[in-house]
Amino acid sequence: MVPKNNKEKFTKIHDFVAPYKVTNGKSFKLSDFDPSNTGPFSNEKKQEAKDLLAEGIELLKIQQDMLYAQDRYAMLLVFQAMDAAGKDGTIKHVMSGINPQGCQVYSFKQPSPEELDHDYMWRYLRCLPERGRIGIYNRSYYEEVLVVRVHKEILAHQRIPDELITKDIWRDRLEDIANFESYLTRNAVVVVKFFLNVSKTEQKKRFMARLDRSEKNWKFSSSDLSERRFWDDYMKAYQEAIRATATKSAPWYIVPADNKWYTRLVVAGAIADTMSRMNLAYPVVDKVKMKEIEEARQLLAEGNV
Repeated sequence: MVPKNNKEKFTKIHDFVAPYKVTNGKSFKLSDFDPSNTGPFSNEKKQEAKDLLAEGIELLKIQQDMLYAQDRYAMLLVFQAMDAAGKDGTIKHVMSGINPQGCQVYSFKQPSPEELDHDYMWRYLRCLPERGRIGIYNRSYYEEVLVVRVHKEILAHQRIPDELITKDIWRDRLEDIANFESYLTRNAVVVVKFFLNVSKTEQKKRFMARLDRSEKNWKFSSSDLSERRFWDDYMKAYQEAIRATATKSAPWYIVPADNKWYTRLVVAGAIADTMSRMNLAYPVVDKVKMKEIEEARQLLAEGNV
């Protein structure tokens, strides 16, 4: 339940994030979204945007507390992006006010031998959030139709029988993913997906910073450069994935990622907007519980305990 004094605020948030939300991927074109877009905020208004982010984080804190107390819904936030788009920093900043007990973050790397002995969704299913909690996937099952699609040799390591690797494998996987997300939403897991849309030019700048600044050297990997050669292939794969899986119940947000301060504001706004529509509220205490509370209050007031 959205507090009355916040209704106008949430209406503004809803209108703010609407241009980045994709609920029907049929005619989706990634080229329609500008990675450098900063909406109504110019560089001169950057501080105003940061102030709004702090306000948004405070709203998320309240909503997450109700989600945890109500213990009926779960929320799954999926983050996908090219390297250096700012996933880690966005998660860190946007979720900074969240109670750690109600939030679980998973970063999926190269599959282990145990994971390769199962279907590709297995490791993601194991990490789904419990009711009352927010689960964050830093990369996700979408890698199976992104990096695996770009580097088809990876399929050979997944021990899939040859007869199942058909020309329709990507269409089939996308259909399975869409069905999986539909299943989750029908079981009170609210799915929100973010593609942090960084430009190739901005990615280069951030890679250069990793090389030039000693405190960022640890972030550099030679694979960063090699993957840039497949940029167009990745953009095509992302476009196809979003087209096939963007739905009203499990939307994608195409978040401009060339300016980190704006990326964080859009992500925080999208999460807050989603949670404001989840009918969250603190549990209503029944008469028996109220009697216990009154008795406990009286005992404490009289100093009998």
